[in-house]
Amino acid sequence: MTVVPAEWAPHRAMWLGFPSHADLWEDDLAAAQAEVAALAQALAGPGGEQVKLMTGHPDGEAAARQMLGGVPGVEIAPGRFGDIWLRDTGPIFFGPGQAAAFRFNGWGGKYALEHDDTVAAQIGEAAGAALEAHNFILEGGAVDHDGEGTVLTTGQCLLNPNRNPGWTEAVAETALARSLGAKKVLWLGEGLRNDHTDGHVDNLARFVAPATVACPVAWGRGDPNAEAYDDAARRLAGMTDALGRPLKVVRIPSPGWIDGDDGPVPASHMNFLIANKAVIVPIYAPQPGEFAVGVLKQLFPDREVIGLPSSAILTGGGSFHCITQQEPA
Repeated sequence: MTVVPAEWAPHRAMWLGFPSHADLWEDDLAAAQAEVAALAQALAGPGGEQVKLMTGHPDGEAAARQMLGGVPGVEIAPGRFGDIWLRDTGPIFFGPGQAAAFRFNGWGGKYALEHDDTVAAQIGEAAGAALEAHNFILEGGAVDHDGEGTVLTTGQCLLNPNRNPGWTEAVAETALARSLGAKKVLWLGEGLRNDHTDGHVDNLARFVAPATVACPVAWGRGDPNAEAYDDAARRLAGMTDALGRPLKVVRIPSPGWIDGDDGPVPASHMNFLIANKAVIVPIYAPQPGEFAVGVLKQLFPDREVIGLPSSAILTGGGSFHCITQQEPA
């Protein structure tokens, strides 16, 4: 069976969700739209991507056309979604014209928004992809791929009874093998504190090259996720990939404690996005962001590494990786 390509493989397009619903984003709407517009321009410019900017409401479409209409490489694609988290609601592509779609239940029933369960079909149709539908719940941010059949995930999310009750590691591994071509699944434990996704791996650890995984190291005193970061690093250091190679683990500074209304928010440099010619990193605080960009420059010497603000997007619960989905070439 075909495996899901690594994110650093060439893309035909990059789907990107544009904040469109004032009732959801409230006072953060304008700032979030500005941050997504900056991401779109970076993707279409130095990132070398054909951006398909999906809007979910006529008001969002109007704002997107005002901000990005006529920008080379940005195509505005009106659609319908509950919100912008296309990584989780959209399909997972294997290649041009080939993708898998999964059931979506609002991250374990937390956010049931109209149209989110139709996003995969909308993107599949627009991309001309034949969707293979699977009758279990899976969000794209819960799994990360090395392009050789190794899948990285967390038990906190994938085995959570609010997704697929009764799942064990063995049941989940069989499902991922059948749907995504997974040859080996690597299990991490807990994700970030206050992450409503129940520990998506794209906030915790990411493949950056064959047999190479990046994960955070705590920044500053009182980093709320220090224990989760170190647990992930320890686990990864003892793992091998689907081809039997020991993993190299690279630690990248976390943003540290970033305040929210109800304690620390799940800010993570791991939510970076690998584009055709660039890597775009969400930034929440200047100094740790600068260090994170520096480490990623060493890991991606053939791509420009760009740090962009993402604090307004994070008020909705995620960042750059969460609001995108690549369509392989």
